[in-house]
Amino acid sequence: MKVTVVGANGQIGRQLTELLAKSNEYTVRAMVRKPEQTEAFEKIGAETAVANLEGTVAELTDAVKGCDAVVFTAGSGGSTGYDKTLLVDLDGAVKTIEAAQQAGIKRFIMVSALQAHHRDNWNEQIKPYYAAKHYADKMLEASGLTYTIVRPGRLLNEPGTGMITANENLTRSSIPREDVAKTVFAALNEEHTFNKSFDIVSGHTPIVKALKDF
Repeated sequence: MKVTVVGANGQIGRQLTELLAKSNEYTVRAMVRKPEQTEAFEKIGAETAVANLEGTVAELTDAVKGCDAVVFTAGSGGSTGYDKTLLVDLDGAVKTIEAAQQAGIKRFIMVSALQAHHRDNWNEQIKPYYAAKHYADKMLEASGLTYTIVRPGRLLNEPGTGMITANENLTRSSIPREDVAKTVFAALNEEHTFNKSFDIVSGHTPIVKALKDF
């Protein structure tokens, strides 16, 4: 299976791209925004595509064409305004969904945010970000693609444990970015996650088992 990682230069995207590049089961294409970002990915054996989520659907379609799955890990980041949240986290995600459809790609994994599906549980300090995630997720659910929506808790930079809790509704907690990347990697071919969305936080169950049992 050939996988495009959208937002490969982000922290989760980079770790996921490395996992895919090292595996025997997958090949990977890293989609990045700047040409100077490609070299590091080519050194680990990843293909690269340069495309901007604020560009056209046609440009994004060219970037993902020929792959079997797309993983959307991109984000506007905490240092930008809410205009970029709208243009990247919402419209960029929806354009990527449309690009997958146009390229004939069926499998799509979205990295969202814990409880994005429940308005009452949104983090008030970053409410526009949660609104963007909420509606991008809804568009994916209605797309006809074989989707998985992974909603991680507060993201940490500490080493992963390989142990998570996965459920449709979890209380606010945290999880290392490494474990999010490993969860997405495990979900790609895990049929139990097809057409499902769920929260993940650090827990006591090995990732592969957690994805089969939730």
